[in-house]
Amino acid sequence: MSISRLGTANMYDRTISNISKQQAELASQMEHASAGKRVLRASDDPVAAAQAERARTRLTRMETDQRMLDAQTATIKYGESTLGEINAAVQEFRSLLVQAGNGTYNQTQRDTLVEQLTSLRDQILKYSNRTDSNGLPLFRGLDTESSMPFPNGGQGIQSGQPNSSEYTITNSLDGALAFFSGKTGNGVLAVEIGAGNTGAAWADAGTIRDPAAATALTTPIDITFQAGANGMEYSTDGGTTWASYKSGDAISVAGMDLVITGEPKAGDTFTVKPSESMSIFDTLSQAIATVKNSGNSDGTTDHGALAHGLAKSLAEIDTQLNRVSTVRGVAGDLLNQAERMGNTLLARNEQVEAQRVAAEDYDAEGMVKALSQLKTQETAVSAALQSYASIQKLSLFNYIN
Repeated sequence: MSISRLGTANMYDRTISNISKQQAELASQMEHASAGKRVLRASDDPVAAAQAERARTRLTRMETDQRMLDAQTATIKYGESTLGEINAAVQEFRSLLVQAGNGTYNQTQRDTLVEQLTSLRDQILKYSNRTDSNGLPLFRGLDTESSMPFPNGGQGIQSGQPNSSEYTITNSLDGALAFFSGKTGNGVLAVEIGAGNTGAAWADAGTIRDPAAATALTTPIDITFQAGANGMEYSTDGGTTWASYKSGDAISVAGMDLVITGEPKAGDTFTVKPSESMSIFDTLSQAIATVKNSGNSDGTTDHGALAHGLAKSLAEIDTQLNRVSTVRGVAGDLLNQAERMGNTLLARNEQVEAQRVAAEDYDAEGMVKALSQLKTQETAVSAALQSYASIQKLSLFNYIN
């Protein structure tokens, strides 16, 4: 039979060790309860800690996406409002152009309009070269090298940048479409007045009746006038056949109905040719030149050239306005996309946050349980300390007494 002997010092060490463990457990429970988290470190629950860390990573990424989306949205809003200003300026330019066609105006009065038209063109040019908060042009498309892309001699005129990821929109608008995709004439065929015309006739932009015939035209067609036995006549085939001319009647040429108004003189010509690309800046410049150069050397007005130039410019300006409106519509669609992306990010943020909470935070029931355990642990630690204090006072002399 063996006899085990436990020394007093050994018992004290064991008691202190147990009390220290209970105090450490109490401190851990207090830390978790005060933070409201079931998992504070990976050792608490490795699987839950990994899930919570992945959720926090996704939340950080979504916050970055939201900040980028907000910055891009602000840029597109600025671009859209700038296009609105351009539209208003072009509309004002158009109104002044109509005013320039007033038959009671002399060249001095038209020169005053030229100053206003030039000022508006300069404003439109400045609007088209506006920059965002980073100093980059709003309408640069993919061009980031030029600080002033319009006009740029045909360089750096590229289409707009597409969306680069699920939660981003382009941070610039398509300047090529807005300012460089216009067409001369009606967009299919253009009508030029003869440089040596001496009559007072002008043509409208024409109405396409046969698109196939109009688009098939490759060689310009001249409409020539001569004095006939019964009045003025015109030919569209180089003088082989002639038809009587009546002001305001449509003339069919190359699949287009063209209305020539006024009184031409023998030898006057109009040329029908395929439309060509033209920037909004060139369109405005040509319109200004029409108003500026509408006077004859004797001080009278060249009404034929003026009326024709104004009709042509107005048609081309309307085409340019359509292009600006198209890009403005694209900007509006981008803003709608940004709003939907923002709503999706918000919903996903809430979803991922719920996953993080489920992985590491206490729910209502778990919090009650944690507080109950904390109270129980506090009681146990308090009882252990009091018992130890009482036992520590005992000795052989206390027992003898």
